[in-house]
Amino acid sequence: VYINGVDSGTFEGIRTPAYNGPPPYGYANSPVKDLDSIDMRCNVLGDHQVPHTIQVQPGDNVTMEWHHDARTATDDIIASSHHGPAMVYLSPDPPTENSFVKIWEEGKFAEGEGPQAPGKWATTADIAANGGRMNVRIPKGLKAGFYLIRAEMVGLHEADVSYQKNPIRGAQFYPNCIQIEVLGDGDIELPEGVSFPGAYKWDDPGVVYDVYCSTKTTTTAPCTTTYQIPGPTV
Repeated sequence: VYINGVDSGTFEGIRTPAYNGPPPYGYANSPVKDLDSIDMRCNVLGDHQVPHTIQVQPGDNVTMEWHHDARTATDDIIASSHHGPAMVYLSPDPPTENSFVKIWEEGKFAEGEGPQAPGKWATTADIAANGGRMNVRIPKGLKAGFYLIRAEMVGLHEADVSYQKNPIRGAQFYPNCIQIEVLGDGDIELPEGVSFPGAYKWDDPGVVYDVYCSTKTTTTAPCTTTYQIPGPTV
């Protein structure tokens, strides 16, 4: 995490997913697929506090740097097949019901150029192409206090059917939470948001979506070429 371009340090302030223990062998990249799981909030064991909280000011630029295997220049960030949207939410910490407010999103921003071409997506054509960097700004005037930044990438490569109907497939969610303390004398409180779990539904068009289907294919089934990002609008 970088604040106005300054590196906060590897894993600092991040509720790193605890799939199978700490590094060097833990923190695997398994996705969350069950929309009703508490892991949809901040990933596996993501409700556990970490020792360090990053201090920010309203208006600060926060850059989150994603990696697939290691924080190196050669890391592929996310598998090239994992096309999908990316979103960022902000919530008071600890979160309460309907406390997560979406402050940024990006989905499909260009069509593909050939049959079954997936087009250009936030995860692969933007974030991965820019060294894993995702940028958001802390709202100006935000009331001082402790907050969670919930950043998320979604892989749609198996999202032609929901996980509820076929647990082998389904959209793959990769949420992570960052602990921050907002300083200053702001007095603006966050509006009502959504809850995790609960923000996404099994039949949401942004959750069940065939990323490889397009009107340029020879299939007789209708294709949806536009994409609706899951959750509320920004």
